[in-house]
Amino acid sequence: MTTVLRDATPDDAALVADFVRKLADYEQLLHEAVATDADFAKALAEGSISVIVAERDGAPVGFALWFKTFSTFTGKPGVYLEDLFVLPEYRKHGIGRMLLRELARRTLSIGATRMEWSVLNWNTPAIEFYRSIGAKAQNEWTKKRLDGAALANLAE
Repeated sequence: MTTVLRDATPDDAALVADFVRKLADYEQLLHEAVATDADFAKALAEGSISVIVAERDGAPVGFALWFKTFSTFTGKPGVYLEDLFVLPEYRKHGIGRMLLRELARRTLSIGATRMEWSVLNWNTPAIEFYRSIGAKAQNEWTKKRLDGAALANLAE
């Protein structure tokens, strides 16, 4: 079996949306996954996001969705990995590592100094996988979110 990585295009929006919904279902957050194919097509066309698709023998089996960030501390760009997902039947075959390795290469190629992402506290398999590649928890930071009514209220 051959695994190939390729960049997604706006024509892959339905595939990206499907992977996002599958990831959300795994994370028990499917009710929050409201993005449409059109949302992903627009984001891909505008360059707001980039997506690497993993294909095994021509069939899509996983993806990494990321975007550029900037560190004011280093004065350099960074990369934020928003989603990493491999279909359950293709896990433990090196595909996740292949996607992360490619993203690490791209991170370095743009002069970025870091790759960051979040993982749910209960997702022990992912935490162990990330630890195995040398990722370190950033426990001194607490992630915050402002959305919905709270975001609207602040904006008024």
